[in-house]
Order: sequence, then structure tokens, then C-alpha cells
Amino acid sequence: MGLPRVLSGVQPTGALHLGNWLGAIRNWVDLQKDHDTFFCVVDLHAITVPHDPDRLARDTLSTAALYLACGLDPERSTVFVQSQVVAHSELCWLLNCVTPLNWLERMIQFKEKAVKQGDNVSVGLLDYPVLMAADILLYDADLVPVGEDQKQHLELARDIAQQRINARFGNAETSVLKVPKPLILKEGARVMSLTDGRSKMSKSDPNEGSRITLLDPPELIAKKIKRAKTDPERGLEFDNADRPETDNLLGLYAILSGKGRDAVARECSEMGWGQFKPLLAEATIAALEPIQERYRLLMDDRAQLEMVLQQGRQRASSVADSTVRRTREAMGFLGAS
Repeated sequence: MGLPRVLSGVQPTGALHLGNWLGAIRNWVDLQKDHDTFFCVVDLHAITVPHDPDRLARDTLSTAALYLACGLDPERSTVFVQSQVVAHSELCWLLNCVTPLNWLERMIQFKEKAVKQGDNVSVGLLDYPVLMAADILLYDADLVPVGEDQKQHLELARDIAQQRINARFGNAETSVLKVPKPLILKEGARVMSLTDGRSKMSKSDPNEGSRITLLDPPELIAKKIKRAKTDPERGLEFDNADRPETDNLLGLYAILSGKGRDAVARECSEMGWGQFKPLLAEATIAALEPIQERYRLLMDDRAQLEMVLQQGRQRASSVADSTVRRTREAMGFLGAS
């Protein structure tokens, strides 16, 4: 038996922030120690909403560099760009043709984003959960790391694999597509906005003060934390539903300082915000400094970075192409000679 396989990725739109790192990438680094890991920059998902074509390639490369700067090891993990593996688009089309339209219309994120876009909503926005299903199913993933907001998309991928492909085109002995299981992430999986402790930190929030990006300089980090929303009470505590910002900022300090929840709860139990915020800023700057330094080195050696992505593309393509061939054959397509 080989190592269990894991697949995940993030879009290159917008700068990666603390939520992306602490909620996803930091956990990916741990997973690569005892899993067969595939991590992609999902640039095809980035064009489901209006985008700047002059920035797409640049942001894609920058995101890949941040993956590596955060600790992904190309000797252990397959790191690649989604659009460079053409099987993603082909399997997406095959899955489109068996996925009921009403399954997509009930997706929560589509409903939310469609309201914002109005008449400009694209077919791609409706269909991107099927592309996400193709991303997952292409690599015979055993586990997919998911947060609360992505559970519905993983369930769709499982339903498509089980009910629309395996049930129709497989047999009792052989499944066409492997059905993955969710991998619920550990502490730090949900980092909240600096301006609203009840909303998740997001790249799409128009208020840049709501998030700290992985490449923010020290002075900007300190400024954003100083302006972060707080309450008038003295003494910081966890798990008080009436103090969501307190819970979020104290949680960030526990992770970024490396002290853990129990220690910081004791340290900050009588502390005021004027004393606490500089401590959080100092811990954040120190935690991001090595990532920023590695990122600069990677971006200064673009040839090396592109070689890593080429090697990742080759390995990803070999696995993905096999899955597409298997699916095409099961669905009755004429094989290429």
C-alpha cells in the first residue's frame, strides 16, 4: 500500500493571507511528511469572475513561489499549475454531461456570488464546482483538506463520482473514479477578518485592512493590527461568543507566537488592547519574515521556479491522463490509435 494521496489548491487571484497560510498551506506542509501530496495553483478557477489578463500569469507564479516559501518541498510534493494539465478541462466536460443542472443551482457559493455579479454572472461561475470535482477526481485522491465553506463542493464531487459515473459506467468489481473523503483541518483552519470577527478573512474583501497578506511589510502589518476591530473590555479570553474579535486575535497570537492557547490565555487574561496589539504585531512579523525571505530568493531565480512547476506538471499529467483515459473508456469513447 502506498501513502494516502491528498489534493488541494488555491486560486492565484489576490494575495495569499494569514487565513490561507494558517488554514491551509501550513497543514499541507505537515501532510507531505506522510502523504502523497498534490498541490496546484487553480488558475482556471480564477477566470470564473472578471479578471486582469496582465496579472494572471504573474499572480500564478507568485502563488506557486509562496507555496514553496511556506515549506512545500518539490521532492515530497507535486506542485503544479492547473491550466498546464489539460486533463482538468477534459474531465470537467465529461462530468458536465452527467451532472444535473439543479445540483449546481443549489450550491451556496454560486447563489451568493451570482447576486453580486447580477447580469454579468457567467456559466463558468455556475459550473466551477464541476471543475473542482474534476480537480479532485483526476488524481485518485484519498483525502481532500476542506474547511466549512468547501464541504458542499466536496460532497458534490463525491456524488458525481458515485452516482453519475461509477453507478452508470462502472461495475461491481471496478470503480471508474475513486471517491475521496474529507480531511478536516486542525487548529487555525478558520481565521477571521480583522475588521469583523464573525466573517472569514478573505482575499475578495474590498477592505485591505481586513487581512494581513503573507507579503505585507512589517510596518503595514503593525498598522493593520493597530487598526483591527476590538471591544472596550479589558482582559482577553477565548470562546466568548459576544467577543468574536477577541477570540480571533488571541487565537492568531497563540499560533503565530508558538505559545499555544493555554499559555496565551493566561498571559493575556488581564491585558489591555494597547499592550496586546504590539505583541501580536511582533509575533506576526517574526512568523512571516522567513517566508518573505524565501519568497524573494525564489522570485529572483525564476528559471528554478519554472523548472519545479514543469516537473510538477509532468508528474501531475501522468496521473491525470490515466484517469481521463479510464473515464473515456468507461463512457464508451473510441480510443486513440
